[in-house]
Amino acid sequence: MTNKNDLVTAVANSTGLSKTDAGKAVDGVFDAITDALKSGEEVRLVGFGTFSVSSRAASEGRNPRTGQKINIPASKQPKFKAGKGLRDAVQ
Repeated sequence: MTNKNDLVTAVANSTGLSKTDAGKAVDGVFDAITDALKSGEEVRLVGFGTFSVSSRAASEGRNPRTGQKINIPASKQPKFKAGKGLRDAVQ
């Protein structure tokens, strides 16, 4: 599986849904996770993993080409931590 279309096809095949309905289901899951993260919530899927948002403080860096100092603004980054079930399945 390499992209969203492959995921939709896999969901359709495993559930018996049409590709259209499977696409709506996949989009619904992604939208629900995104909305939860936007509002600062964690999404825990037991056995699969946890989606969360991490805050990064502002920092100072250097432009690798010029060596000039640059300010890196504070930001929020989405994170995913794999659960035990997923880690075990991959090994």
